[in-house]
Amino acid sequence: MDDTAALIAEIEAQERELVFPRFDNEDAWRLGSLLVRIGRERGLPITVDITRGEQQMFHSALAGTAAHNDVWVIRKTRTVREFGVSSFLVGLRAKAGGNRFEDAPWIDPMRFAGHGGSFPITVSGVGVVGTVTVSGLPQHEDHALAVEAVEAFLRDAD
Repeated sequence: MDDTAALIAEIEAQERELVFPRFDNEDAWRLGSLLVRIGRERGLPITVDITRGEQQMFHSALAGTAAHNDVWVIRKTRTVREFGVSSFLVGLRAKAGGNRFEDAPWIDPMRFAGHGGSFPITVSGVGVVGTVTVSGLPQHEDHALAVEAVEAFLRDAD
């Protein structure tokens, strides 16, 4: 199994395992605040965004970010909404097929991004209801940070 295939399998497992029992406004606040706290503690230049459906429920830009990070957040979030899986997984699946996600003729690269950082918020028995998105780091680090926060959030919820 090559590195891309192994990474795809790892992300697919993350998405199967990281499922919320529910997700409301308070959960969005707690998850977003957790990511901001981690970002501040590590001195990371990140923008954090949480959505449920079309509603932006949390947004924070830490020192070192720019308005362009918001553009990346929007593009990655749209990708999760469209495909129902993380933005990193979408990009990796295209790569595994020998393509670049943004080069697909049906994809507007100004609206979508197959880059890591947006992870689906999946509720048990419901499906994908929103996104948690990080922008500002290399794509694999954006993805890893979002996953780390979801794992911690779900662990603490137990």
